Amino acid sequence: MKLPDTYRGVNARYPEVARAFQALGDAIHSAGPLTERERRLVKLAIAVGARLEGGVHSNARKCLYSGMQPDEVRQVALLALTTIGFPSMAAALTWIEDVIGSAKAGSHDAAAEPEEP
Repeated sequence: MKLPDTYRGVNARYPEVARAFQALGDAIHSAGPLTERERRLVKLAIAVGARLEGGVHSNARKCLYSGMQPDEVRQVALLALTTIGFPSMAAALTWIEDVIGSAKAGSHDAAAEPEEP
């Protein structure tokens, strides 16, 4: 499993922090009734709304890895249009397309996405 270099670096340098971060993520994910699918879509939507390119990339990969279809992932960006505006929606859709294109081209193995919170 190929984890992002920054993520691996922080884990190596600060293992106690990494363990605590992982434990917090695990606790948050199990704290409510949302399914894994719903949680993944919500996290993608949060990244879209916050205009976090890396977060959109990461969460889009996780959505695809968990079995969602590209059009389901794209719809998250489209739904943001009336809330965050066209430029922000278009940016998010571009970032999602980056991931979908990479997955199709095989240049990034979506199955290698880490399970960090």
